[in-house]
Amino acid sequence: MTTPKYNRVVLKLSGEALSGSIGYGIDPAIIQSIAKQVKELVEMDVEVAVVVGGGNIWRGKAGSEMGMDRATADYMGMLATVMNSLALQDSLENIEVQSRVQTSIEMRQVAEPYIRRKAIRHLEKKRVVIFAAGTGNPYFSTDTTAALRAAEIEAEVILMAKNNVDGVYTADPKTDETAKKYNSLSYLEVLKEGLAVMDSTASSLCMDNDIPLIVFSIMEEGNIKRVIQGENIGTLVRGK
Repeated sequence: MTTPKYNRVVLKLSGEALSGSIGYGIDPAIIQSIAKQVKELVEMDVEVAVVVGGGNIWRGKAGSEMGMDRATADYMGMLATVMNSLALQDSLENIEVQSRVQTSIEMRQVAEPYIRRKAIRHLEKKRVVIFAAGTGNPYFSTDTTAALRAAEIEAEVILMAKNNVDGVYTADPKTDETAKKYNSLSYLEVLKEGLAVMDSTASSLCMDNDIPLIVFSIMEEGNIKRVIQGENIGTLVRGK
């Protein structure tokens, strides 16, 4: 078996990635495929933490644009991430992968509260830890959650799995035929060019803590394993 390039990772999944071609909610085939790919990493002795978005169910920013109180809309989005996290946990445990969901907003009947040392201990025991409910605060995205948790658990890399693009481009490749894909770039370039990789708060946090980010497509099964093995797919965003 190939030796993995990374030993502890944070896998960032957008809510939209779980909806697949359906466009809303959870596509069973997609979430089962993701669970199988995560299992491959566990079998390679990689410690895996996951942060899941909630955009397939509810997006706080959209609620705010409709006239809702922004904090209320964001809290609803956090609850959507819990639903996605529980669905992923169920898919993982159906294929005998031990996992734990930890939430930033306490809901003890369905998940553990987020405790940093406990999360690290789960990872050391090769349990997949799924971080839900964002940071627990409104106005912060799940991208920022991924950056924050990666810093807290001392992850070696953030794997940002996309369902609609296979890396970072100079422009939207769907609307601009001249858009070119970056093989690598720095967070400073991301911020300077305003590239839609992750929000500026998350980018700054990753840059300040020297956490590399790999953006790649999750639609091709096996890509997560390829990234872990060090294959040159997607785009590498360097910490400094």
